[in-house]
Amino acid sequence: MPLKMSPFGCWGLPAALLALFCCPGSGETFEVHMYPEQLVVEPGGSTLINCSTSCALPDTSGLETTLTKSLVASGTQWKQYVVSNVSQDTIIYCYFTCSRKQKLKSLNVSVFYPPKEVLLKLKPTRVAVGGSFTIECWVPNVAPLESLTLTLLRGKEAMHNKTFRTMALAPQEATVTHNATAHKEDGRHNFSCRADLDLRSLGGDIIHGVSEPQTLKVYEPMPDNQMVVIITVVSVLLFLFVTSILLCFVFGQHWRQRQMGAYRVQGA
Repeated sequence: MPLKMSPFGCWGLPAALLALFCCPGSGETFEVHMYPEQLVVEPGGSTLINCSTSCALPDTSGLETTLTKSLVASGTQWKQYVVSNVSQDTIIYCYFTCSRKQKLKSLNVSVFYPPKEVLLKLKPTRVAVGGSFTIECWVPNVAPLESLTLTLLRGKEAMHNKTFRTMALAPQEATVTHNATAHKEDGRHNFSCRADLDLRSLGGDIIHGVSEPQTLKVYEPMPDNQMVVIITVVSVLLFLFVTSILLCFVFGQHWRQRQMGAYRVQGA
């Protein structure tokens, strides 16, 4: 069966192209862009946001947000805003209308609390070689917790680290504890704790915080035979001391009795 020809015949494709060219509003496509594509800020912070479009002559445009905003610069195809007073995670929308067609672009804004204070404690601070001690590190008021890693350091060597998996929006306290065995060389190194808040997945950087260094006093345990010698010497000295006191008392009593006897003879 022969194929049926279109009513426009060979003029179908040119006619369609001519229609698109003469009536761009019916099929024109355009894009909307926002920079940055992701944003992370501290509470109460402010930042610049750029909105742009590929539409040559947009009809309307704007920025939709619950935050405080102000337009600082603009052009035919772009606008720059400053948003401020960020207090919680939110979404900002940028829109352009081109030939009665509107497009939106969204931007996720995340709030973070940096590790401003990193605290470290050694328990105990003095330990014998081979004895156990505990290293505890904590960071108050940090978020997002799932982006935090705490690393315990002996000098520049990493002893232990902990990455948190808790999905918490509000700032929380993060803690890591590690039990270790004391070595002789531990007394020559400082112990510290490093906090790394990795915000790269949210559009930020890695923020570091380090505790004040702490020192561990390590001493050699006393050998058993040396302890026996010390105990023996102390016991002998104590015996001699008590014996000397008793002898002094006995000789003193004897001397007093002789003196009393001499006084009685003279009185008679």
